[in-house]
Amino acid sequence: MDSDSWLPIVSILSLMLVACYFATAETALASANRIRIKSLADDGNRRAQKTVALLDDFDRALTTLLVGTNIVHIACASLTTLFVKRLWGAGAVAVSTVVLAIVVFFAAEMLPKSFARAYPEEAALALAPSLRTLMTLLSPITVLFSGISKFVTRLFGVPDAPTVTEDELYDIIESIGEEGGIEEEASRLIHSALEFDDITVQQVLTPRNRMVTVALDDSCEEILSVIRGNRHMRLPVYDKTPDNIVGILGIRRYLKAYLAQGENVSLAELMDPPYFLPRKRRIDDALSEMSGRKQHIAVVRDDFGGVLGIVTVEDILEELVGEIWDEHDEVVENFREVEDGVFHVVCSADFEQMRRHFHLGADCDCAKVSGWVMEQLGRIPHEGDRFLYDHLLVTVLKADSRRALEIEVRKIDSLEDLDEELSSSAS
Repeated sequence: MDSDSWLPIVSILSLMLVACYFATAETALASANRIRIKSLADDGNRRAQKTVALLDDFDRALTTLLVGTNIVHIACASLTTLFVKRLWGAGAVAVSTVVLAIVVFFAAEMLPKSFARAYPEEAALALAPSLRTLMTLLSPITVLFSGISKFVTRLFGVPDAPTVTEDELYDIIESIGEEGGIEEEASRLIHSALEFDDITVQQVLTPRNRMVTVALDDSCEEILSVIRGNRHMRLPVYDKTPDNIVGILGIRRYLKAYLAQGENVSLAELMDPPYFLPRKRRIDDALSEMSGRKQHIAVVRDDFGGVLGIVTVEDILEELVGEIWDEHDEVVENFREVEDGVFHVVCSADFEQMRRHFHLGADCDCAKVSGWVMEQLGRIPHEGDRFLYDHLLVTVLKADSRRALEIEVRKIDSLEDLDEELSSSAS
């Protein structure tokens, strides 16, 4: 083969390498972990800083790559056609086109893109400097095509979309957790943080019927009796009716005054003014307000001004970090196995905790198990109510006038088990 024949072959091979470069760069930029690269850039890595600049101007970088890819592919096809036609005639052109398409697909598309998907950050960092230079050289063409692209986008009214939605972020965190990238507790904490601004104070409050209060006209002995019977550090004070909360009594302040003054201590002079929150206030806003006002407890009102219950800073923080225990708390076992496959569940437990415990596939918007029970029944639960959910037979064991307090959860493995359980209950 003479020197004139080698020149087209070297040119075609060179164009194939350039095509590999464009394919690798395109996939690497699209697949690279932006957060990881930005972290490297913040640490002073210059290649990472150039890569971040490319990701910030990704549309222009992509246009440059597509223009370059098309130029290279057209040039490669043209040279191959001329070379084959000169050697073997026009009849071999069709065969050479098929062969070239296969070679380009494997050697200049599939293999480099597979490599770039496997090592996206490394490839992006390696190719960023040369790609920035290429973007400068091809800027007249890329500006033209970018302008056409933006015009078409505006013409069809394509809305701007965030890079990652909240639902996608949930999926990313779950995937990282399943792959062992983060511990289960860290994953749970991140999920709690994401859900934090979706929860209202009504979902975390202590309801009115469980509030420990004192009346404004209670005697000193009655107040001391309430204090001795409970471990709360602050108590709401009402006048005539619990719907009229007029103050918050700090227990330490009251006891200190009682030791100094005896039964002459004045409740009205010692209590702090109450802080009120509407039931729909989100807990992230409530926490910010209560922290700013140095309030440890707030009274939650309904839409008509009545009292729904109280919420504390601890109640809100527990939605983020889980149960907060101190030396006075009694340990409550939310999921207690009473026999094989049968559990007693405390309805104040988080539904997400129950979903994980029983491996439930369906999701629920309820924060607590009590809300989930009411949602399934479609009314206020009563003792003895039953329903089927997924692979579970749920029975209400305890309930008050507003919600379920404790349920029995029995795992059902087959229809025969269900029939047997229902028959034994009926008899």
